Amino acid sequence: MRTTSHRRALGLLLVAGLGLTAASCGSGDDEPAAQSSGGADQKVTITVGCQPPKSNPKERAGWDEDVAEFQKLHPNITIESKDAFPCINPDTFQAKLAGGTQEDVFYVYYTDVQKIIKAKQAADISEYVGSVKALKDVRPDVQGVFKDGDKTYGVPRNNYNMGLVYNRKLFTQAGLDPDAPPKTWAEVQQAAKKIAGLGAGYVGFGEYSAGNTGGWHFAASLYARGGSMVSEDGKSAAFNSAEGKAVLENLKQMRWNDNSMGSKQLLQWEDLMRMMGSGKLGMMIGAPDVVQSVNNDFQGKFEDYGVTAVPESEGKASLSGGDGYMFNPKASPDKIKAGLLWLEFHELTPGEGQFNYERAKAQGRPVGLPIPDLYGDSAPGKQITELRKKFATVPVEHFTPYVNAQASITNKLEPPKAQELYAVLDVAMSAVLTRKDADIDKLLADAEGKANKILAKNT
Repeated sequence: MRTTSHRRALGLLLVAGLGLTAASCGSGDDEPAAQSSGGADQKVTITVGCQPPKSNPKERAGWDEDVAEFQKLHPNITIESKDAFPCINPDTFQAKLAGGTQEDVFYVYYTDVQKIIKAKQAADISEYVGSVKALKDVRPDVQGVFKDGDKTYGVPRNNYNMGLVYNRKLFTQAGLDPDAPPKTWAEVQQAAKKIAGLGAGYVGFGEYSAGNTGGWHFAASLYARGGSMVSEDGKSAAFNSAEGKAVLENLKQMRWNDNSMGSKQLLQWEDLMRMMGSGKLGMMIGAPDVVQSVNNDFQGKFEDYGVTAVPESEGKASLSGGDGYMFNPKASPDKIKAGLLWLEFHELTPGEGQFNYERAKAQGRPVGLPIPDLYGDSAPGKQITELRKKFATVPVEHFTPYVNAQASITNKLEPPKAQELYAVLDVAMSAVLTRKDADIDKLLADAEGKANKILAKNT
């Protein structure tokens, strides 16, 4: 679970912002009918976590409508929704399990899945998951998050990877083509110099370096270059590499030689969002939902922004994340069967549940962001893409560079002990961005030594 401000903020985007997806739903005439038969063997009541809170009335209304529709389709199943927020809390998770109050179907971040499996805190649903026909089309790397060997322990709800968010308006003002965003870091550097040259207060490229956010973005840039944070066995650091050095050298060049990153540094999550919303920041690393946050919370406008892949990630990897649902280890077979029917309906059916874009549009909520990406280019994936276009309220074409790149990018999850490693790498990121004489080799060597001590505790 995220323990720092930026990860909590990201959690808000995934739970509330992706309430855009998590409850954005209703069906159109051209959409497939949801499943109307099958289910638990007898009458059963299941508790399901992560109902949108009352503070998100539109998302909550959508969820409640979906529950009512599902129960009409499956009259032997009763769903009791739970809206505890945050949806998963490490401080109460153990107590809820021990006290019998953990939901039958509980919400989880990708980064917590394997820990939960190893601790035997989730049910093995392998015997029942074959009934979820939609899973055959889910991207293997996405469904793989919820597997341990040949056993399955959950179902995905959301999947995303990092991209490069950019201000199309500033690109135009700087004489750059907003429909041809940078594909390499050299192109980012060139574009950043032109944007910074627009005048005082303009920043070409912004980067984090505090509150664990710097280490987080270091990992994103590292993966895009083909590097890794840790060794394959997860027991030692792997970022003190040519790729890791290139990340810091590139930032040092832009900060001190080009003066394209601005003088204000030690930035955290909200800082770059505010800068992007002000119209003075040209580029930043971020998932597509950054655009939603900038629009909703920082006075930006959807039409001003675009998203492309992280530079140089095509053919390599991108830092990914997401969430889904797992089952209480004490859940009965009937509860598991009922829960799987609900998840197939609400999380995996084009035109229903989180993919009911017709309802989202009618509610005045944004439709068109290319997340979640559960299906890739499979038939349901294409169907969802068409529904997004049909009911779009934001300029879908602004995300085309990001979408087109996905076929050649491998999703790569955060490393073990992610937050602790990010804190270590904050030091290197902040040093490069605040000290012109920062010694990159020494910074990486020091970070490697600290990281190895952290990872040794994980074995």
